[in-house]
Amino acid sequence: MKIAPLLRAFARDPRFAARLVHTGQHYDDKLSKVFFDELAIPRPDIELEVGSGTHAHQTAEIMKRFEPVLEREQPHGVLVVGDVNSTIACAMVTAKFFLREPFRASGRTRQRPLVIHVEAGLRSGDHDMPEEINRMLTDAISDLLFVSEPAGMVNLAREGVGPDRAVLVGNVMIDTLLAARDRARTSDVLTTLGLRDGEYGLVTLHRPSNVDDVEALRGLLATLDGLGVRLVFPVHPRTRQRMVAAGTALDPGRWSVCEPLGYLDFLRLQASARVVFTDSGGIQEETTVLGVPCITLRDNTERPVTCEQGTNQLVGTSREAIVAAYRRIDEIRRARRVPESWDGKSAERIAAAIADVLA
Repeated sequence: MKIAPLLRAFARDPRFAARLVHTGQHYDDKLSKVFFDELAIPRPDIELEVGSGTHAHQTAEIMKRFEPVLEREQPHGVLVVGDVNSTIACAMVTAKFFLREPFRASGRTRQRPLVIHVEAGLRSGDHDMPEEINRMLTDAISDLLFVSEPAGMVNLAREGVGPDRAVLVGNVMIDTLLAARDRARTSDVLTTLGLRDGEYGLVTLHRPSNVDDVEALRGLLATLDGLGVRLVFPVHPRTRQRMVAAGTALDPGRWSVCEPLGYLDFLRLQASARVVFTDSGGIQEETTVLGVPCITLRDNTERPVTCEQGTNQLVGTSREAIVAAYRRIDEIRRARRVPESWDGKSAERIAAAIADVLA
């Protein structure tokens, strides 16, 4: 979702030759291949096929397999997105790699490729989140940092990253959403699941803090079950494993439980929901632009603009807080705004900024 608009922007500019590397960190067809198909992303030029593993094993394996790619390709820049293990692994290898031939960037000669981080500067303040460590380390070694919201610029300035490296460009996730919204309206997913527009809640859960503790997961699902709204739950593979192990069953009279959905079907479900319950980061952003009330089942968020200007309520996991937030959703829907520069042109701004540096 973050790569698709960037590849389109690079393809439109003859100054760029972009090569796509798929590490294979996300390899399930329902969580990977479907996005390439629906977002018309070209097949990867290079596939590392890393697969799953512990954080240490997966990160190390990506680094081992990515270094020969740099040796062969000799790129002037490596662009990484988000906060997953692939992000820090490829950034770290690039930061230490020396090219055979020097090149010019920002008027200076350099021997190492530029490390370019898209979606930089996000901070939750929770160092127990593996993603938070990935964000901080990637930003510390990046040469160009493209930021999606004002809080990111503040965070980076606090960490000593100035405007010579950090640029507020907007949100590439929203580029993809706006480009796909009309196609998503043609999805028949509501009919398939027996749903009516505006009469259901959409649930996504996958954070370890919510799904790894069996009692916490049961309590959370029980709270949602008691709200009196029909719930649609596309279950992440990680969450399904935990539910099966715990023997958790959901009443089909109140829940529509399904496999993970493609991007267009899921976008249609979001846009037509009465409310969304999630622990995802990107969904907080998408619901803000769609104007759909979002209740985030976490104690912190790295995307505060969605609460300040959007439709997001950050409530944690207590029953009382969730019920109170649900009672406010109509008020939240009426008050929503869309953050500045979430206009579908972020990838164009990123391409232009990189071209300026490499001019």
